[in-house]
Amino acid sequence: MPDQSNNRPTAEALLAKLNQSQHARLRVYIGAAPGVGKTYQMLEDAHLLKRQGFDVVIGLVETYGRRDTEAKIADLESIPRKRIEYRGVIIEEMNLEAILERKPEICLVDELAHTNAPGSKNYKRYEDVLDLLDAGIHVMTAVNVQHLETLNDAVARSSGVRVRETVPDSFLKRADEVVNVDVTIDELRTRIKQGKVYKPEKIEQSLTNFFRKGNLSTLRELALRTVAEDVASKSAQYREREGLEPAPIPEKVMVCMSSGATAKKLLRAGARIAGRIGAVWYAVYVETPKENPSANSPELAQQIAENLAFAESLGATVVKLKARRVADGLIEFAKREGITHVIFGQSARSRWEILLHGSVLNRFLAEVKDAAVQIIPAD
Repeated sequence: MPDQSNNRPTAEALLAKLNQSQHARLRVYIGAAPGVGKTYQMLEDAHLLKRQGFDVVIGLVETYGRRDTEAKIADLESIPRKRIEYRGVIIEEMNLEAILERKPEICLVDELAHTNAPGSKNYKRYEDVLDLLDAGIHVMTAVNVQHLETLNDAVARSSGVRVRETVPDSFLKRADEVVNVDVTIDELRTRIKQGKVYKPEKIEQSLTNFFRKGNLSTLRELALRTVAEDVASKSAQYREREGLEPAPIPEKVMVCMSSGATAKKLLRAGARIAGRIGAVWYAVYVETPKENPSANSPELAQQIAENLAFAESLGATVVKLKARRVADGLIEFAKREGITHVIFGQSARSRWEILLHGSVLNRFLAEVKDAAVQIIPAD
């Protein structure tokens, strides 16, 4: 008979299970692009919940004049928006305070990545959602996949557009359910041609720019992968809570973080790879005598602090090591922790410098045999 004693849940797992049963639930509708039907699906589910007796309100829904979406709101209660004056212009925002006072069971919040107007309690709308969850209100929300922080580089390469309004991936990890709202590329382009997504004057421009087939294909793949990664991650958490055996070969990802501005690109790649394979991941920074904090310039110290904070926001376990050489610290950590995937940034050093001082990557490859190594090119 199998030994059941090793399957017993840990104290941390029992606490996680208890917390899960008590916290307000978060459902995120994610899609490849505007027009796939995220808001429509969210409203449809809201009506279903209302018919089942739940107290459902709309915190904020953007219809963009789409008749189908406007009709779908029907008799759902909407909390009136707050009007904020900024530089002589009246801006309408979700009224967080009014929702908290109304305290419904379930609240719908559209356009998750939105940046609030100055004067609002929170800078970003996803922070408003966190406030609602903290108050015990279940939330249903919607976001397009290009707004996820770790996809910023991939989306920029595909579309040529650098998305400025982003949501940290840690927010998605907080979600109890992630629902992918998907349509085929041809169907989405047909909707645009029929004027169901944008007004007539914007149709041709959108089809030849953001909504061209190649870009939509990439975004759709990213959305599908994101949901698959979420399923894998939550499956691993479930196994841990229930005291089930972990995966036979636990994967561990290490991002070798530099003090430069390109570290963020590596960290995004590390977060994506770790999510895809359901692995824990580390952002490792090695401090050499040359990078002693007391000897660093204020600019370098600020850059290092920003990189470390960014790594934490993406869900990494941040590890700071001290070693005479960078390679010494990375190799020792990788061997000790059984790292299976390593991400390096491409070095900007010349061949002469590498010949003179040696290459961190070459030493790592020579001494750590069991890890897959990925090199992220510099911009």
